[in-house]
Amino acid sequence: MNYDYDLFVIGAGSGGVRAARMSAGFGARVAVAEESSLGGTCVNVGCIPKKLFVYGSHFSEDFEDAEFYGWDLHPTQFDWRRLRDNKTEEVRRLNGIYGELLGDAGVDVYGSRATFVDDHTLRVGQDTITAEHILIATGSRPHVPRLPGSKFVISSNEMFYLPTLPRRIAVVGGGYIAVEFAGIMNGLGVDTTLVYRGPLFLRGFDEGIRSFVKTELEGKGIRLMFNTTVQSIRKEGNTRILLLNDNTELKVDQVLYATGRTPNTYGLELEKAQVETNSNGAVVVDESYQTSANNIYALGDVIDRFQLTPVAIAEGMAFSNSVFGGESGSVDYSSIPTCVFCQPNIGTVGPTEEEATSQFDDLQVFESTFRPLKHTVTKRNERSLMKLLVDGATDRVIAAHMVGSDAGEIIQGLAVAITAKATKADFDRTIAIHPTSAEEFVTMRSRSR
Repeated sequence: MNYDYDLFVIGAGSGGVRAARMSAGFGARVAVAEESSLGGTCVNVGCIPKKLFVYGSHFSEDFEDAEFYGWDLHPTQFDWRRLRDNKTEEVRRLNGIYGELLGDAGVDVYGSRATFVDDHTLRVGQDTITAEHILIATGSRPHVPRLPGSKFVISSNEMFYLPTLPRRIAVVGGGYIAVEFAGIMNGLGVDTTLVYRGPLFLRGFDEGIRSFVKTELEGKGIRLMFNTTVQSIRKEGNTRILLLNDNTELKVDQVLYATGRTPNTYGLELEKAQVETNSNGAVVVDESYQTSANNIYALGDVIDRFQLTPVAIAEGMAFSNSVFGGESGSVDYSSIPTCVFCQPNIGTVGPTEEEATSQFDDLQVFESTFRPLKHTVTKRNERSLMKLLVDGATDRVIAAHMVGSDAGEIIQGLAVAITAKATKADFDRTIAIHPTSAEEFVTMRSRSR
């Protein structure tokens, strides 16, 4: 059959765009459909605008610290609309760049929703289009549970476009997004309460990291309510009133629900192409990202493995290499570095200490906590934590965890070393850069376990 395209990609987020561009580079005829803005969650309502907000919110501490270094900056004044609108301008610039990248690669872009007609046919806006291969890269969307009064809450999507900054906010959730937005709001002067149903947030991270961050966030004035659930929400005037599981009430001006993200498969009509999904809507794929339909693939957040932009990009490259490049494409999920842009930041790569204890018979733990040099002058109580995990049988460094300023920047470099299977002896003979926080990673000695 003579198809319209060799590859049609549904979704122009990070993974879909990378797959489209690479596949076109291999000579395939490629098109992409995106019903929203180019760049997906990361560019529009995720990584990029969130990091800009983190930068903006941290200036409140920077201004305070500057006084100890001789700078008189008072009075200071914050304009929420200026930050919000400058962020939006940068997002629009990136939207344009994504369009240029696809255009330069020879990829056709359809600014409409795509739904399946059958395994080779899509309805895209008013057009019917056929493709030999179809890639589902539709990402994920915020999940807000149903409860009485849920119409009075917002998700992370709306947080990036708030018309005004609230005086008081409740952030419900305990993952990346909840902890990051709690820090952003607190830094911008909002009275911030984080409500989480479990005993401690950031489930899946190293226990020592989680406990350390709890102490740091409380020290910054964020109110943490663990083992707490919201029973209902009502609105009186401009005030949202949360009824909690202990029958107490929490009164705020805004409620952000950051309780996870759901694979964005609703309405794609996958059943018409016999594409299987699991109980939460994620597309089921094999190790080659092939779905239950032989010519249809999926990657990124929509398969719900690791909801991280660099992972989606790696999967897009693996897909393109495999299907159009004539090579075997795969992604190593064993040591994925990641960062939580709470304040201070978390950077991590490799297993947690709890996971490593069950995986290695002779686990060695190297740990250091300290006040960064900068704050020896400011007298701020913020501290840093660094931890290395080593397989004693081979001396190989298997994980690095950090809480502190620029943790993501530091852990990225260590991720290279860990991926290359560097040993603790390699770390020990590396000359430190002094004075830096990062030097702790090459000067640490073992702690007793």
